[in-house]
Amino acid sequence: MPLYMDVHTIDGGVSVDDVAKAHIADLQTQTAYDVKYLRYWVNEGQGKVFCLVEAPSATAANTVHREAHGLVADDVFQVQEGS
Repeated sequence: MPLYMDVHTIDGGVSVDDVAKAHIADLQTQTAYDVKYLRYWVNEGQGKVFCLVEAPSATAANTVHREAHGLVADDVFQVQEGS
């Protein structure tokens, strides 16, 4: 399954608590699209959120965000994991 990193920019900043709630909504929605949200990172002050997701496509990953909470990514990059 392809691996993607998506990037969100929330004007005015974002709280870790709000992102955690959105992530829970993603987890509740993801199975319908064969998507698996794995991890996320937050920079509260800059309003940046980064999500790591296994998905059949970038479109499928963004569809989960759209249906779960409406906050689609600004950019989605297919990535390969390294150590």
